[in-house]
Amino acid sequence: MKLLIQGNNITVTEAIHDYVEEKLEKAVKHFQAITTKVDVHLSVERNARIADRHKAEVTVYANGTVIRAQEGSENLYASIDLVSDKIARQLRKYKERHQDKKNHVLLHAGEIGTEEVATQPDLIGTRSPELPQEVIRMKYFAMPPMSIEEALVQLQLVDHDFYMFLNRDSHEINVIYSRNHGGYGVIQPRSANGNGHSNGNGNGKEA
Repeated sequence: MKLLIQGNNITVTEAIHDYVEEKLEKAVKHFQAITTKVDVHLSVERNARIADRHKAEVTVYANGTVIRAQEGSENLYASIDLVSDKIARQLRKYKERHQDKKNHVLLHAGEIGTEEVATQPDLIGTRSPELPQEVIRMKYFAMPPMSIEEALVQLQLVDHDFYMFLNRDSHEINVIYSRNHGGYGVIQPRSANGNGHSNGNGNGKEA
């Protein structure tokens, strides 16, 4: 298992490195056959008044699939314990899905659909939208074509509220996300002529 540990506002001492290695080796012990690389990012917020300011983020690369978990607490070692337990559960879930070929993702009506949702003007209330003055972090990742069902599985593995993917059917970038009131939604680009997507010939019309 290739393990990479990075720290932000914290020095990764030998003791911290050994603790992370011990915990993650235990977490992926039964999944080493499918695990190729593990990235660990440890960080501490400078503001001591921030709760759960010690954060641990783990990204596991397993057979081309990205499995991610993040936890924060008042203690770095506790955060490492929490994220190790979560990544072990995520790996177990991933392996179970692939072992049971009969286990298909069921997409219920209303959870993922093609309905258009108008943007409400008061989504941010009285707050003024502000962008950060600089880019804090850049992320790059492979984007192989996949179906909406496959993207939903990925969403459940990355510990995020949304997942961006290349739709295999439309050949366009889509975003699948968890809805506040339950279920999932999909955001798709809309062409200038009002159709959901073009067919790739540049004019958005049926070939």
